[in-house]
Amino acid sequence: MKERPNQKTYVQATIVVERQSQKGIVIGKQGAMLKKVGQEARKDIRVLLGSDIFLELWVKVQKDWRNKARFLNEQGYSDREM
Repeated sequence: MKERPNQKTYVQATIVVERQSQKGIVIGKQGAMLKKVGQEARKDIRVLLGSDIFLELWVKVQKDWRNKARFLNEQGYSDREM
């Protein structure tokens, strides 16, 4: 997240999936599902932060990410939470 001079907060987020086929599902036909996810997320984040936001979403494939402790730690999850 970054504060921008125009009073909007810039948020960049990545949705991580395990398989290429899942990426297609998350993005949806012509990006429809990702657009819907973004719209709903913007509403929630706007309420949480109390300001307008610019949300940039990415979908990336990370094979077997749920079983990689290092990756989970980098994402903010510790071993104690699992």
